[in-house]
This record gives sequence, C-alpha cells and structure tokens, in this order.
Amino acid sequence: MLKSLKLLIDSIPALIHSGLPDGSLDFFNQRWLDYVGLSLENLLGWKWTATIHPEDVEEFVEKSRVALAKGEPFEHEARIRRADGEYRWMLHRNVPRRDGQGNIVRWYGSSIDVEDLKQAEERIRQNEKELSKIIETIPAFVTTATPDGSIDFYNQNVLDYTGLSREELLGRGWMTVTHPEDLDRLVEGRQASFAAGESFEQEGRYRGANGEYHWFVSRSVPVRDEKGNIVRWYGSLHDIEDQKQAEEQVRQREAEVKQILDAAPQYIAVLGPDRSRLYLNQAALEFFGLTLDEWKTCDPRRTWHPEDWERVSREIQTALSTGSPLELEMRAARRDGEYRWCFVRYKPLRDEQGRITRWVVAGIDIDDRKRAEERLHQENIALREEIDKASMFEEIVGVSPALEAVLTRVAKVAPTDSTVFITGETGTGKELIARAIHKRSHRSSRAFVSVSCAAIPVSLIASELFGHEKGAFTGALQRRLGRFELAEGGTIFLDEIGELPIETQIALLRVLQEHEFERVGGNQTMRANVRVIAATNRDLKAAIEAGTFRRDLFYRLNVFPIQMPPLRERKEDIPILVEYFIDRYTSKAGKKIRGIDKKTLGLLQSYPWPGNIRELQNVVERSIILCETEIFLVDESWLVRESPQTRPASRPLSDELVTHEKEMIEAALTESRGRVSGPTGAAAKLGIPPSTLESKIRSLKISKQRFKPA
Repeated sequence: MLKSLKLLIDSIPALIHSGLPDGSLDFFNQRWLDYVGLSLENLLGWKWTATIHPEDVEEFVEKSRVALAKGEPFEHEARIRRADGEYRWMLHRNVPRRDGQGNIVRWYGSSIDVEDLKQAEERIRQNEKELSKIIETIPAFVTTATPDGSIDFYNQNVLDYTGLSREELLGRGWMTVTHPEDLDRLVEGRQASFAAGESFEQEGRYRGANGEYHWFVSRSVPVRDEKGNIVRWYGSLHDIEDQKQAEEQVRQREAEVKQILDAAPQYIAVLGPDRSRLYLNQAALEFFGLTLDEWKTCDPRRTWHPEDWERVSREIQTALSTGSPLELEMRAARRDGEYRWCFVRYKPLRDEQGRITRWVVAGIDIDDRKRAEERLHQENIALREEIDKASMFEEIVGVSPALEAVLTRVAKVAPTDSTVFITGETGTGKELIARAIHKRSHRSSRAFVSVSCAAIPVSLIASELFGHEKGAFTGALQRRLGRFELAEGGTIFLDEIGELPIETQIALLRVLQEHEFERVGGNQTMRANVRVIAATNRDLKAAIEAGTFRRDLFYRLNVFPIQMPPLRERKEDIPILVEYFIDRYTSKAGKKIRGIDKKTLGLLQSYPWPGNIRELQNVVERSIILCETEIFLVDESWLVRESPQTRPASRPLSDELVTHEKEMIEAALTESRGRVSGPTGAAAKLGIPPSTLESKIRSLKISKQRFKPA
C-alpha cells in the first residue's frame, strides 16, 4: 500500500514534500529530487534550504519558523535552484495535519513552478507602464468652458461615468457629483486659476453612476486669441483611483516598515543615495535624545566622538562614492553625553538597473564587549608588568629552619581567603612569599597584581588602586580601571603598605570590611572579590603611635601575620643561594664557574647581609661580571662590616652627612624628583631604608612636595 502511495505521489506533476512536527523535512517525491538534481539525503532535515536562492533563504526560513510556531498553514514564493543551475520562482505551500487532540503530527507541502507566471506578470507590469504613458496623453474625460470658467461641454465618457445628461452637468452641475469634503478646495482653486488666467491641475473625488467616488486629476489650460485674450478653456480628467489606492498601500506599508524598524533593538537609519537623512528608528532616536527632525538637520559631529570623526568620515565617503558595503566601529554620543562603542554596517539597496536607491545603516551597541576586551588587555598588561617586575628570583631557595617555618605557614594559609600581612626587612623576599601564597590558592588561575605603594605619587595612589572616571582630575581623559578591578577574582599584593596616605587607608579599610569601593570621580559602587596580601618593612605600631597609620586598618591587615627572617638568620641557605645565583648569571653571561673559593664562601656566610637576599644577589651578579677564572671569588672590600649600633642610621651617612645631613637629603630628593622609596628614590641614593629617611625628613622639616614636578 505504502509503495503504491509513493508511486502515486511520484507521478503527481507537483513537487511534494512532508515533514515532522518541528518542521524538519523527511520526504521529497521523485519530481522534487529530479528537479533539484539531489539525493534525498542531501535534502532531509533543513538541508533543503541550500537549494533556495541566497536572497530568498533568510525570509523564507523565518516565515517557515513563524508558521511552525503558530501551527498555521504557510504559503510563500521563493526561487529554487534547478538541476541545471538555473533559479526559478516557485510557490510553496505547507499545511499541518493534526491528531484527535489537535496536535500537529506532520506537515504536508507542495511546490509549484511559477516562473512563467512571474515572467508573464512582469510583462504585464511593463505593458501597463507603457499603456499608462499612452493613456496619460489621451483625454479620456474631456470638458470645455467659457472664458469665465463655466463648463459648457462634457464628452460621452463623462456622461457615461456620472450617469447624468449634459444639461444636468453644464454650468456648475459638476458640483453635484463632487465629494463634499473636496468641494470648497476645488472651487477656490478653480476660481483662483481662472482669475489669473493660468493653467491648473487639481485632484478630487467624483461620484460615478454606481454611487462610488473615484479620485480624478483634472487639468485645464486656456486657449487665447491673437491678442492674448482667453477664448475658451479645455480640460481633461483622468481616473487615478488605482494610483491613490496604491499610494495608500505604499503609505501603509511604509508605516508598517517603520513600526518594524521602531520595534528593532538595533539602531537603524535610512539614507538617500545622496546621503540625505530620511529615517531613523525609535531606538536610535532615544539613544541620541533627538527627534526625527532634529536628527535630519543636526551636525553629525554632535553624534560622533571627535577622535573618530576624521576616520569615520573618510571611510563612509569612500563607501558612498564607490557603492560598496561598509563595516566599521565608532563611538556615538548617547543622550547623557557618554560615548558608547557601536558596530555599524552600511548596505546599499539597488533598483533593477543596479542604481542605488537607499542606504540602510544598522548599528549595535558593543561598548560592553569593547570594555571587556579593554579589561582583558589591561589584565594582560598588568600580568606582563608583574612578570617583568618579579622580585629577585623565581623560586624559593633554602632549607633553613627559619625558612621552613615560613613555608609551613604559607601552606596553611594559602588555601583560605584570609588576609595575609608579611613583615620583614628590605630584600627578604616578601613579594616572593605573596606569589607562593597566590599560586597555592584556589585563585591561582586568576591575576596576581602587585602594587608598590611607595613607588606611586601620593596624588595618584587612589586612582591607581581604585581607578578613575573620565574627567575625575586633570589629565583623566578617559575611564581607567584600577588595580583592584584588574585583580578581580585573584590576589592583590600591596607592598610597602606603610607608605599609604591616610585618605587612601580609609578607602582600603572599606574594601577589607565591606568588599566594595568607588572609582575616583565616580558614584557607582564596585564589588571587590579580591584577596589582599600586604607587606611592609616599617614598624607600623610606631606609625600608629605617630598618627601616620590607622590602628583599625592595621588590625584588618594583621589577620595572618608572616615574619620573614633576615638572611643573617638563614646562614644555612647562603651556600644554596650563592649556587643558585651563580647558575643564573653565568648562563646569562656565557661563562663557566666550576667551584666556589672556600675563603669567599666563609666570608659570605660570616657577613651579616644588611641588604639581605637582594644584596647577596647583587654581589654575586657583580662578581660574575668581573670574574675571569672558573673559580668564583668575591672582593672582600665589598663586604664592609659595621657595628650594629651604627648600621640602621649612621652606616650610610658619613661624618659629612652628619654635618651636612639636610643638604644631602635635599640633593637626593632633587635628583629623585621628590620620590623617597623605590629603586630610583632618594632612600636608595643615600643607601638608607625609606622609613629612616621619612623620619629624618619629618625631623628636619623638609617638604617633599617642592621637589616634585609641577
């Protein structure tokens, strides 16, 4: 039975197909397969859409899906590629089959080749155009009038249309068949033209014999004698009812198109071929805060970012002059003054002769995507900076009990989100411990952002940590993400925390307590999912007593303290560290070191290393550079011992510094442009800890601000 049914369907001259309830097709009769020259397997499901003309496929599929969603019969015309490669118009119909409960169980459809019909319709349209031109030259309805405008003749066509006699229409009888709403306008227009003796043309509605009103266009021209006097008026009327209805349909369609465009979330504009502004949809008008009339006349510089103006103008002008589609990214000014990145596409619409009739401009807001890209870019920059600024070595080197005790505490605190406070002398590797904590935490896949609080000018530290909005201060030309935002989900390491100014300490306390902050110059609260690790070589308890550090912030930071031992308490690690640095710097210098001089090793182990691991690293690097043998040696004069009583303050300050202390500090501040800490700071130039120099600056009443650039 099924085989017979299939043979019957294959013999039908139409192209038959059927599909599942979801619209995917599972059957095409043999005529379908022969028509497109494809196998059944190449058409099943939605593969059949590959046979539809590229210009028709999107609309066809969309209407199909709408019909499927509504469960309604569907009819549409689209071009199908025949087996010989030619596209032909076909009329496609689909109807649902339902079960007893009304559920759709299958879809049945047919496709009929209407190419010849479409061509015939096109020929008819062309013939109608030609006929319309001919008809426009022939006065179908003819009238004549006396010099004062009184009509004295109607031809038979007028009489047949109105169903009235000439006697009933002569004079002003035409008014009886004029639509009441048009009468006054037509009378006033005719009287003015007759008085001026000028030709005129009017549109009005006139009643036919069947009682229906049709739109007509009436034209009247004067005939003059040799003296120029009007002797008669000749007039004609042409039925334009169909034209009026067509115009009304066009207006309705335009209104529908505008409604569709206004409902679209994209920003859509329609331009004339000369770039004149014709239409802007509601979403775009609301974005710009303009009316349609304001948009048509406003300066485009008002809607574009000044930095994009030259580039965008050049690209658009090129596209419009060549008629090529264009895609570009630009910043547009929203009604609140904020510039938003948009992706904009210019596409030309052409008539049958290939001439551009319209430009359609569609834009979408991609500002969030651009900001995400910027954020990722900034994170990458921050990560690269931190890799470049990795302290003094990549691995924790040593086996001393003091170091093992620190690593044990690191292993315990790393898996938690607790705030860690690392203390210790300069050069003991506090940042290295912070990185180790981050790598062993569940945040290890996110960013580790390091900030040296002493290396940033006081006026910029808040902006560096929390970011700033455009215009927040002089030089803030655009929004900038702060280090806390870059470290979102990861860890932020605040080195030299004791150098933070009081106002920034308050903002940091808010982050630790409430996990939120605001950008400088902003009023939007930002959430902070960041682990904080802080470090210092200062005595913060003394700073608290001196009023330069907040007590409540100290206790918030000091949740899990880790004290880094100085190198003098890790003498067991010195040989290992020396070997590590020798291996590191010989590979860079292209040298070979086969052993370490015993006297040198003893000297290194007995030296107290006030600069800790950083000082040891510098000594080894310097020795590798100068070494001319395969035995590692260190110049004993480099390791000058000083008494513990003089080392903290007086070791770097000679008798000359004691005598001329203030002058030397001011000279160092001048050279470092007012910066105290950091590798180029005044403390490094004088060879003393930043905390010691800060104390002397306060005691000597030196103003750091006057040394900083304007």
